[in-house]
Formats: sequence, structure tokens, C-alpha cells
Amino acid sequence: MAHDPTRPSDQDPTQPVEVQRYGPVTERPPDGADWPAASAWSSREHVAAADAPPRRGLGAAAVIAMAVVAGILSGGLSAVAVMNLVPPAAIEDGAAEETQVADPVSDVRIDESSAVIDAVDGVAPAVVTIKAQGGGLLGGGTGTGSGFIFDASGWILTNRHVVENAQSLTVVTDEGREYSATVYGIDTMTDLAIIKIEASDLPVAAIGTSSDLEAGQLAIAIGNPLGYENTVTTGVISGLGRQITASDASQTSTETLNNLIQTDAAINPGNSGGPLVNSAGQVIGVNTAVSTSEEGRGIGFAIPIDVAVPIMEQALAGEPLTRPWIGVFYIHVDPGVAAAEDLPVEYGALIATSVGGRNPIFEDSPAERAGLQAGDLIVAVNGQQITRATDLATLILPFSPGDTVTLRILRESTTHEVEVTLGELPSD
Repeated sequence: MAHDPTRPSDQDPTQPVEVQRYGPVTERPPDGADWPAASAWSSREHVAAADAPPRRGLGAAAVIAMAVVAGILSGGLSAVAVMNLVPPAAIEDGAAEETQVADPVSDVRIDESSAVIDAVDGVAPAVVTIKAQGGGLLGGGTGTGSGFIFDASGWILTNRHVVENAQSLTVVTDEGREYSATVYGIDTMTDLAIIKIEASDLPVAAIGTSSDLEAGQLAIAIGNPLGYENTVTTGVISGLGRQITASDASQTSTETLNNLIQTDAAINPGNSGGPLVNSAGQVIGVNTAVSTSEEGRGIGFAIPIDVAVPIMEQALAGEPLTRPWIGVFYIHVDPGVAAAEDLPVEYGALIATSVGGRNPIFEDSPAERAGLQAGDLIVAVNGQQITRATDLATLILPFSPGDTVTLRILRESTTHEVEVTLGELPSD
């Protein structure tokens, strides 16, 4: 049939497909002018329907602009589609063979969903609800937190603030069974605690490592926020080596927590003590705190699992929970501190010259016995450099009281290697 230009629906087969479908291409706006764009999120307040301004149709310029963009996209996508549909054998030999083309977007979504589902299936049975009567989360009354089983004979890791000073503890498993629990030990350096229930053959969470975490990798938080058992939220590792000052629910006490994992996986009241999990279904952290903005947006923090492993091993060995100790007051060194103190490097732990008029080196401490002095700058532990993310306290955590470590210090611009036999961190 001949082309009839008077018929609007009749397409001229001699023209490119974009022109046939969308009309001739309009010239782009002059230099300095942009295509019209809309904000992804509106900053305006919601307008009631009765007061809403009348809606207007698209202007001619907008219609033409949309047509041009659609035409370009259509042409590009058509070319890709054609290339995908032509099998290599047909291009080379002229013989058509059946070829299955995968949808990469769908594949990615399926893989991500499967990873989360598999990870949750592996860890969720080991996640428990912890009910504290008196003390604990609220300093009185009843509070609820989370924890996870790390040994089948009833060993559970949770947060210190969930169980500390509680008069009684009840653990509810994923299957709904209830057990009375006792506190085995409180970690004096971090917000961690270990509790015990009398049971056996319990499901156990796989323990991973936090030493090789990277910002951007998948993070899954599992716990019992607001009383909803085994709630799952997902996000990514947003940052590492964070430091925060956390307060309890009554706002009566605070503590500084170092070397935390920051995540955008939603963490809410009741998540405390629950596991932060990677895509392999391994625990990489213990959810411990959330910082909430005035707009209600929260940033979650978790204690790296490598910090918890030493006390978990002590509990399984029947030993009291202890942490190593050097016995000094020190200041984290950053560029600002380095400039103010005229230091030769911008990292390390500077032993303070005085703390409220007191000697910054504790009497009869490992530091005093090793000959450390006020003003010494500790820059490495066993050859590993001290940084903001790996401060002095963090680097000695894997060791036990009685172990000997080598500190590299700068004293009056001279480097010294000093051996220190670690002591036990006092409980007070």
C-alpha cells in the first residue's frame, strides 16, 4: 500500500523508526538552557485536595522534549535488543539457532533476595528475645532486648545494657520456649554481656569476622524491635571505626563506645544485642545503639564481632570475663591534636601530661612497670599502626591479661620499642 501523508496514523517506511513513531527530532535548547527536570522528592508541604491548584496539561515544549528523549532511548534500546536477539552463529554462519537471553536486572534482584533469605534462615533460629525484670534496659520495670545463641549448650551474647542490674531474666527462643537466664559475665570495656540458659542442642548462629568489612557491603539486622520477634531489616555497612557517646533509656548515664560499625539497616528499641549479619549468614556485629535525628531518621551502630570473640571463648572455657589493660590515660591523635601538640605524626595515642592534676600513668600498672612516661606517643602495637579506626584499646583487645605486646613509641622524636606485659582491666 502506498504511503498517504494525509493520514496521521500512516507511517512513512522510508523514514527512520524514531521519526515514524515520534515525529521529527526537535533541535535541543540553545546553550545555557536545560531540559525541564523535577525534584525526586518534593520539599513542599502536602496540599489538601480542596486547595490544590488546578492541574495543567503538558505544554508543547515538554511534549516535544519527552518525545525526543523517548525516541533516543527507544532507538538505543532497540539496537541493544536486536543485537541480543541475533545469535552469534547466525551472524557468522547465517544459521539461526535458539538462544536464551537472561534478564540481568531480574537476575540481580533474585540473587540479592536469595542471599538475604538464606542468611536469615541460617541465623534467625538462634536469635532470642531477652526480657529483663527490674534494672536492665530501663533501670527499673521491664525491658526487652535481643541476643543470639553462640553455643548449643545455652550460651548467649547480648548487650550489657540489656541485662545489667536486672533482677530476673527470661529468654524466649525462636520456637517460643521460655527459659530463666543468669548473667555469666559483663564486659568491662564494651557494651557486651554473656548470659546462660540451661538447655542443649540449641540452634547456633555462625560467627564471622569483622576484620575485613568494607563500606557498602550488605548488612542484615535481626532482632525484636518494639516487641516484634525476629524482625529483619537490611541495608549496608555505612562506615567503620565510629565513636559515639551512648546514654541509657533513663538518660542518667553515658559511656563512650569506640570502633563501631555504622549501618543504615534499621535498628530500633529491642534490637539491642541482636546480630548484624553479612550475606553469607555470618554474624559480623552486635547491634548496640541508634542515633536519631530531629526528623526521626536513625543511624545504627554495632560492636564488631571480633571484639566479642575473646570473651565468648573465655565463657566457653569457664573463665571469668576479663580484658587486657596497659594503665594509661591517652588522647587520640588526629591532625588537630598533632598541630596543637606539635607532634611529628598525625596518628597514635598520646599519653596525657596530666589528667585533672593526676599522673596519667596508673600506679603499679603495666605501663609504669614498663617505663612508659607522660608525653610518650604510642604509634603501633606489635607493628600495627594505631589509627582512629584501630585505636590503642582496640588493638590490645584480642590479647589476654598476661600476654606481652611490643609498643612502638616516640619520645622526644626518638623511636623506642617497649615490651609491656598486659594486666587485667579493673572492674571499676
